[in-house]
Amino acid sequence: MTTLRMTSIAGTTAVVLTALAGIARVAPAQSIASQVARVTNGTVRMTFAAKPGICGSGNSIRHSNSRGSTSWGNENNSRDVEWESDCSLGPARVVLDRRNGELTDLRFYVGGRWRPAGADVVDLGTVPAREAADYLVSIAQSEKGSMGEKAIFPATIADSATIWPALIKVARNPDLPRGTRTQSVFWLGQAAGDAATANLNSLVLDNSVDREVREQAVFALSQRPRDEGVPALIAVARTNKDPEIRKKALFWLGQSHDPRALDLFEELLTKK
Repeated sequence: MTTLRMTSIAGTTAVVLTALAGIARVAPAQSIASQVARVTNGTVRMTFAAKPGICGSGNSIRHSNSRGSTSWGNENNSRDVEWESDCSLGPARVVLDRRNGELTDLRFYVGGRWRPAGADVVDLGTVPAREAADYLVSIAQSEKGSMGEKAIFPATIADSATIWPALIKVARNPDLPRGTRTQSVFWLGQAAGDAATANLNSLVLDNSVDREVREQAVFALSQRPRDEGVPALIAVARTNKDPEIRKKALFWLGQSHDPRALDLFEELLTKK
C-alpha cells in the first residue's frame, strides 16, 4: 500500500512539474505582452541581442554576411537613441508608443545607448531575443494597421530566433494587411536555408494568395543564393499558369546575369 501511495505521489508530482515546465516555456513571451499592455498611454522600451554582423547608427541598419553588406534606412538622427560611432554593433532596441491602450508607433534601432527617458517611458530592460521575436511576430499576426508591417524587420534581427515558419503563416493570411504580408515575404527571402526557398515556391504556386504577394515571393526568390534562386525562377518562368507571374520571373532572371537564364531566353525566343 505504501508503495502504491508513493507511486501515486510521484506520478502526480511529475504531472505538476510537466505542467509548470510548460508554463515556464510560454510565460516570458506572455510577460512581454502583459507588461506592454499595462501601459495605456506612454512609451515602452526593450533591448535584446541582435544577430552577429548587424550594426546601426540612427535609423540606418547594416547587415554584413557572406553575400555582402545590406543597408536599411538612411536617417542619422533619433529621438530615442544616441550613437558615438558610424556603425555600432548591437543590441537591438525597440520602442513602442501606446495611446488609449493601442499601439500607435513602433521604432527600431541597433547599437548606441538610450537617451534619458521621460516620465511616460517604461523600460523593460534586456529581454530574451527569442521571446522578443515571438512578441514582435504576434504584433504582425494581430495588428490590422501598419504596426504589423513595422514589427517584422526587428523580429528577423533577433539572435537565435527562427521565425520563417511564422512569416509563411502571415504571408498566407488573407485577413492581414497586404503590406504586412508582402513584408513577410520579403524577409522570408532573406532567410537562410533551403526551407525558405521551398516555402517561397509554395507561395508562388498558391493561386489563392493575392497576386501582389505572389509577385513579392518571386522577387524574394531572386534574392536567394544563385544556386537556389535561379533554378526556382526558371521553373516559375516555365510552368506557372499566371502569365504575370511568369513575366516577373523572367524579369528577375534578366537581372541575374546567369548563363542558365540566358539559355532559357534563347529557348523561349527561338521556340516555334
